[in-house]
Amino acid sequence: LTAVPLFILTGDVLVRAGLSRKFLDVAEALTCWAKGGFGSATVLVCGMFSAISGSDAAGAAAVGRMTIARLVESGYSRPYACALVAAGACTGILIPPSIAYIVIGLVLGISASTLFLAAVIPGLAILTAILVTNIVMNRIHAYEQGSLISFSEWFARLVASVKSGWYAFVVPGIIFYGIFSGRLTPTEAGATAVIVTIIIGFILGTLKLSDFPAMLVSSAKVNGVILPIIAFSLPLAQALAIMGVPQGFVGAATSLTDDPYLLILMMIGILIAAGCVMETTPNIVILAPILKPLADNIGMNEIQFCVMMITALGVGFITPPLGLNLFVVSGITGESILRIAARAVPFVLCMLVVVLLIAFVPAISTSLLPEIYQ
Repeated sequence: LTAVPLFILTGDVLVRAGLSRKFLDVAEALTCWAKGGFGSATVLVCGMFSAISGSDAAGAAAVGRMTIARLVESGYSRPYACALVAAGACTGILIPPSIAYIVIGLVLGISASTLFLAAVIPGLAILTAILVTNIVMNRIHAYEQGSLISFSEWFARLVASVKSGWYAFVVPGIIFYGIFSGRLTPTEAGATAVIVTIIIGFILGTLKLSDFPAMLVSSAKVNGVILPIIAFSLPLAQALAIMGVPQGFVGAATSLTDDPYLLILMMIGILIAAGCVMETTPNIVILAPILKPLADNIGMNEIQFCVMMITALGVGFITPPLGLNLFVVSGITGESILRIAARAVPFVLCMLVVVLLIAFVPAISTSLLPEIYQ
């Protein structure tokens, strides 16, 4: 659990050291040739930021400040630009390393490293779905027109952006290699990422000692929201187990139907409804011990269940009334939450498609795992 504040702090240092802008430069160079290029770059940089911070709200705030004004200048309507950033930032809990996977691993006694590996393909699937949806919406509404450039010009721009900001990718490289090679635990990877990001910031001259108080206070505020919820929710989950609530729920659900497909759809419905009205952390701590026995009862792989649960809850970040990312982008732009939510509907639908694929195709979440987990 110590990994949680470390990944949050890494994301904060990343922004203050200016490394997040290097991600945007590379993402923009990758997509500059296409229609909707800057919109696609915005989605890609959300994914890049997610691979470090593990927090969707931090990603929405950081990427939103960098891109929303430019998206509007590029031709996107302001509500749609906000919705695009809010949707892209959902990958914060879906692409490893993710605070949500650390929490569900803690609650259910599953290795966070295993969950991170299982989440790679589903996380990229969500990112791709959001990317494709934006391209389709851009074609329909003609928000942004790309400029035709030659391959050599595109390649030269990409090489220049990578050469200018390659050091920013050292941080996610350390996290992924360290965790997936088994050389580092998630906590050690988080600590290493913090130190490396700080060193890079000092070398570049973009980070000063005077930045540390505000940086630590900012990260502490985020931790102050997450960790007390876990502290109070865990005893609640244990009390529910002692009272037999999970077993009672399994009995009630199977008395309605014994069809595994309908039971999976029922679980997805519960998770999406819960994600609309409550934060991810308490949802995980309260619902995971209740729904896990039902998943076991129908023969669902526990890793697949965890990935399905986190992905379904991720939809709630852009769904009213408590879509956290909607509030974040509304706060930094002053745009109406309802106007943003209306433009986010296509992204909600594309994410639901991926949730259903994860629920009914186990290989999506288990194909990268050792045979023992499949």
